[in-house]
Amino acid sequence: MIDQIAFDERGLAPCVIQDAGTGEVLTLAWVNAESLQRTIETGEMHLWSRSRDELWRKGATSGNVQRVLELRYDCDADAVLALVDPAGPACHTGERTCFFRAADGDPQPVAHEALPVLERTIAARRDDAPEGSYTAKLLADPELIGEKVREEAEEVARAVAGESDERVAEESADLLYHLEVALASRGLGVDGAFDVLNRRRGERD
Repeated sequence: MIDQIAFDERGLAPCVIQDAGTGEVLTLAWVNAESLQRTIETGEMHLWSRSRDELWRKGATSGNVQRVLELRYDCDADAVLALVDPAGPACHTGERTCFFRAADGDPQPVAHEALPVLERTIAARRDDAPEGSYTAKLLADPELIGEKVREEAEEVARAVAGESDERVAEESADLLYHLEVALASRGLGVDGAFDVLNRRRGERD
């Protein structure tokens, strides 16, 4: 792959780093041939610092290493995409992603962020078990979770059969929430279900 990259006159190429599990863009950094080689050899993200003019391993001081699942490059072969499993926040500010600001104020939620944010919220309720939390109550009662998943699935089916599109979306959101809780109760994440769907790609018409 390294031989295919069209590095610029400084020997660098931009690298978009993306959470492989959630699809969230974590940061934009720079790589050269050496850092890419180290990344491939170690399985952890290595980058090139333009300000320090040196190779650095992501998370070397913070512990927030990024395990690389796949490297891709674009159609012009002048930019790299790294799909990673991050051990912690990507940004030096402590934010999960470096892209936590928007031109017109606070970033507005977008569709692909809904499930990852929900999953992290449920995990926090599981770990902290705050008093009065509906999510914590569900997590403490696997039988209740199963009842709620069945109930919400039936409501989705009724909505699809004869209610408005808005009701279908609302009931589907309720079902997705309860499915996420069910997964969290087993120590699982939605990425496991996504992996199954990917494996089944060639099995369906």
